[in-house]
Amino acid sequence: MAASFSTTINTLNTQTLEQVLRQLQTKWRELKWAVFLLVLTVFLYAVVYHSASLVPNFPASVVPVVAAKQENNNIDSIEAEDRKNLEEILKEASMKDKKTVIVTLMNQAWAEPNSTFDVFLESFRIGNGTNRLLPHIVVMCLDDKSYSRCLDVLPRRCILLRTAGVDFSGEKRYMVGEYVKMMWRRIKFLRSLLKLGYNFLFTDMDTIWLRDPFSRLAADVDFQSACNLFFNGNFSDRQHNEVNGGFIFVTANHRTVKLYKYWYKSRLRFPGKHDQDVLNYIRSDKYIKKIGLDMRFIDTVDVGSFCQPNWDITKVSVLHGNCCIGQSNKVKDLRQSLEDWTIFFANGKRERKFRQPMNCQRSVGWKPQRNHKRRG
Repeated sequence: MAASFSTTINTLNTQTLEQVLRQLQTKWRELKWAVFLLVLTVFLYAVVYHSASLVPNFPASVVPVVAAKQENNNIDSIEAEDRKNLEEILKEASMKDKKTVIVTLMNQAWAEPNSTFDVFLESFRIGNGTNRLLPHIVVMCLDDKSYSRCLDVLPRRCILLRTAGVDFSGEKRYMVGEYVKMMWRRIKFLRSLLKLGYNFLFTDMDTIWLRDPFSRLAADVDFQSACNLFFNGNFSDRQHNEVNGGFIFVTANHRTVKLYKYWYKSRLRFPGKHDQDVLNYIRSDKYIKKIGLDMRFIDTVDVGSFCQPNWDITKVSVLHGNCCIGQSNKVKDLRQSLEDWTIFFANGKRERKFRQPMNCQRSVGWKPQRNHKRRG
C-alpha cells in the first residue's frame, strides 16, 4: 500500500515537473519574440532617425508630428519680462501705415560698450538716409545685462527673452556651445511677431547699415532673404541661391506663420543644425510649395558680407560682418568699413573702396572666393 502510494506521488511529481517545463518553454518562446520585436523596433527607429539627418532635402509634405510629443506645445509663448508691454512697443516702433519693425538680437557680450551694439547703431547715424530708421528698431535681449544696456540706449525698444536653464550672456561663436539654441530661440520669437500681425526685417547685429535697404526690397513678397555667399542672378531661384538668416524681411500672413512653425519643428529632423542650415534644407520641400510661400533673394550688390571679396561702395546698403571668428576681429573690421564709408560719403570720392577685412580673413584662415557667374 505504501509502495503504491509512493509510486503515485512520484508519478504526479513527474507530471507536474513536465507541465512546469512545458510552460517555461512556452514563456521563453514568447519572451524571445518580444525581445526580437523590441530590438527590431529600436533598429528601425535608429535607421529612420539617422537617415533624416543625412538627407537634407527630404521632401516633407506635412508638418513633422514628432515635434508635438517632444516639446511644449505652446511654442509661440513670449517669455519676456515686459510681455504685457510688447504690443505697445511694437506699435510705437512700427513704421507708418506698414506695421513693420526692424528686429535684432543681442546678448551681454555684444552689448558691452564700444562693441557690436555701438557699431551697429553708429552705422544708422552716419548712413545715407538710415538715421530715420533708428526709432523702428526693436532689440531682443537674451539676458538681464544686455536688457539693461539696451534700455539705457534705446528706451521702449527692448524685449527681454528668458529661456529657462540656458545662459546666453557670453560670446557665442558660430555653432559653438549655446549658439544653436540661441538661433532657434529667435525663430520661436519671430513667429510670435508674425502672429501679432507685424512684418519684420530681421538683421544680425554684426551689420552696418549704409543706405536704406527697404527701397531694394520687392513689394508683396512673403519672404525675402540676403544670399549666403553667392547670388546667381535669379531672384526666385530657391534651388541654387541659399538663405542667409542674418538679413530677412518677412511679411505677416498665414503663409509665413506656417513657414515659421514648420521651420521651427523641422529642427528635430536635423539634430544639431542651426536655423539657417535647416531652412536651406527645407526651402524646396513639398509643404513649403503647398502653402504657396513666395520666396525671393536679395542681390549681394545690395546686401553684402565679408564672405564676398568686393563690395561696391556706391551701391551697397548693408554689409554683414560674417565669415569671421572672434568679436574683436569683427568689430575692428566693421569699424574700418565705417571709416571707409565716412570718407567716401563726406568727400564723394568715387574711387574710394572698402578695405579688405583682414582681421576676419585671418581669423578663419581663408580669403573669400569670387562670386559665381550670374545667370541670365
